[in-house]
Amino acid sequence: MVASTFELFKIGVGPSSSHTMGPMLAAATFAMRVAEQGILGQVTRMETKLFGSLALTGKGHATDRAVLLGLSGRVPENIEPDAADALVDQIRNAKRIHLNGTHDIVFDEDTDVIFDQRKRLDFHSNAMRFTAFNGADELVTRVYYSVGGGAILDEDQIGANDPESGLWDVPHPFCSGADLLRIAEEKGLSIADIMRNNERVGKTDEEISATIREISDAMSACIDRGIKSGGILPGGLRVKRRAPLIHARLMERQERALSDPLTVLDWVNLWALAVNEENAAGGKVVTAPTNGAAGIVPSVLRFYERFSPKADVAGIETFLLTAAAIGSLFKENASISGAEVGCQGEVGVACSMAAAGLTAAWGGTPLQVENAAEIGMEHNLGLTCDPVAGLVQVPCIERNAVGAVKAIEAARLSIMGDGTHRVSLDEVIETMRKTGLDMSERYKETSQGGLAVNLVEC
Repeated sequence: MVASTFELFKIGVGPSSSHTMGPMLAAATFAMRVAEQGILGQVTRMETKLFGSLALTGKGHATDRAVLLGLSGRVPENIEPDAADALVDQIRNAKRIHLNGTHDIVFDEDTDVIFDQRKRLDFHSNAMRFTAFNGADELVTRVYYSVGGGAILDEDQIGANDPESGLWDVPHPFCSGADLLRIAEEKGLSIADIMRNNERVGKTDEEISATIREISDAMSACIDRGIKSGGILPGGLRVKRRAPLIHARLMERQERALSDPLTVLDWVNLWALAVNEENAAGGKVVTAPTNGAAGIVPSVLRFYERFSPKADVAGIETFLLTAAAIGSLFKENASISGAEVGCQGEVGVACSMAAAGLTAAWGGTPLQVENAAEIGMEHNLGLTCDPVAGLVQVPCIERNAVGAVKAIEAARLSIMGDGTHRVSLDEVIETMRKTGLDMSERYKETSQGGLAVNLVEC
């Protein structure tokens, strides 16, 4: 099965797709389920238990806030950060919550949202259990898993091996890079054409183009907000936003830019930092394919728009459709969850997607696109996820800037060749999956290893 472009690129809020957006959606889904069963009015208490990575790094990733918002009936795509802050403050101060936005009950976050750091459920590290009570009697309970990129699965879907939402029957099903190349050769299609034909199952061409434009506009707006927003990021590490200062310095030295051919990379670094500083602050971002790696695709896309002589709207659509096809392969055959395979599943996948998208927008062949995607991941294999203090700040923000530059390098390497190469994308994806299985849990978004324990906090 194939993931939709619009499942991989979703507008939401920071700081984490798997720890913020996923839990918010799960909580909202559960609250709606209780309402649909006609028992919402009987609920006197709502308990949330978080397990695994959600328990270990959830507070740093604003999982607690996400649960409060979700139980109140809010979902990531419709949340405004300022309004969300006000609602969370209201719930905490009043110690009451309106379940599904309508049913008011007493709610004590200290006892009703439980971070169980000793337990990990079998299917996925990002697990949560919601239980509705009437007095001491349990009315209904359900387990959800946040599987990356803001997507969730519940226990019934796991048990029945049901496909995730966003997967559907399409005219060009593909499960591997080899499938993509075969379809492209047999049908005379580009990889972007394959994805567009698949998207036509659910949308008209006009709707596809309009939604892609909405996504690209949201990415661009996030860059611009990040450039303008200064100050200190929340969470206690006292990380200063750098994007405004870097932007000011780049504007000051515009006249000298021609003497330094690498100035273009300073702009790419700026754009990636701007997005991920916005994400760390809880701002509105686009999963690409996750929040933790949200700066790579937008910054490389803006690089294409600003520095490619023939950049146009068709090229933007080609870029994002191609990137989504590559992201679908990783999502289907490995993982895009840092809690499951480390940061290779987030920054590594985003780098691979951006490299493929840029190569396609530059007019690369399907073979060159596949080569660029392979290069983008091959040199991120083994990348760990060890966020300091459980925050999506160190090393996450800078890692996006490095990943964006690496994606451009991968695209340039591939476009200079004819697409033939020794290691296939499929082999790299399988290597990434196995590396993730072998990786210690300390390096899978638990903040129990690496920089998270070796950096001295002042």
